[in-house]
Amino acid sequence: QVQLVESGGGLVQAGGSLRLSCAASGRTFSSYNMGWFRQAPGKEREFVAAISRGGSLTRYSDSVKGRFTISRDNAKNTVSLQMSSLKPEDTAVYYCAVDSSGRYGPSRGSMGYDYWGPGTQVTVSS
Repeated sequence: QVQLVESGGGLVQAGGSLRLSCAASGRTFSSYNMGWFRQAPGKEREFVAAISRGGSLTRYSDSVKGRFTISRDNAKNTVSLQMSSLKPEDTAVYYCAVDSSGRYGPSRGSMGYDYWGPGTQVTVSS
């Protein structure tokens, strides 16, 4: 069982930045691929970014590529999402997730993740 807690959400103006963090319980964090997803009101949950177990491989959705950066600190059991040049369409609840399957690379699909945090709200005003 893995427990995740996201933090760092809030209200920011368009063009601003936020840094989300996700803290994970357990002693096997370094064996998990990690992902960030988001869900806006009335929309399906969508992939944002993912990072491999050692941090060498990252994936991004086209909508955030070049603006968001995912990183992890295996010593601290944390994964972060640095968000820059924020747009109103980035407004959503952001979730971090664990892929404990042991697959080689991080998945873009939500079905590839088996533990989820409660989410943190990000609101970008225009």
